Amino acid sequence: MGIAHVRGASMLPTLAPGDVLLVDHRGRPRPGRVVVARFADGTLAVKRATERRQTRTAGPGWWLLSDNPAEGVDSRHRGPVPDQDVVAVVLGRLWPRPTSLR
Repeated sequence: MGIAHVRGASMLPTLAPGDVLLVDHRGRPRPGRVVVARFADGTLAVKRATERRQTRTAGPGWWLLSDNPAEGVDSRHRGPVPDQDVVAVVLGRLWPRPTSLR
């Protein structure tokens, strides 16, 4: 288990800047789940896993999208994210208003 902090407005209205999340580093992504992923440039981002896709190297990966498509960067800009770069599954918001995101 771990903690992640939301920065930016890409996941509004589900998550807001400053939200603190409880994450499971051993969790398995599924379509519809919110995850923490590392983009190729090293940026960590909170995004929604929408479907399985092949990466540019033909490996397995996830298509990740922002809940607020007008903000932020996601798979529409960077392509599918390899499985090994989806580093955690969000279990819920701890602060400021606890809620489950399952």
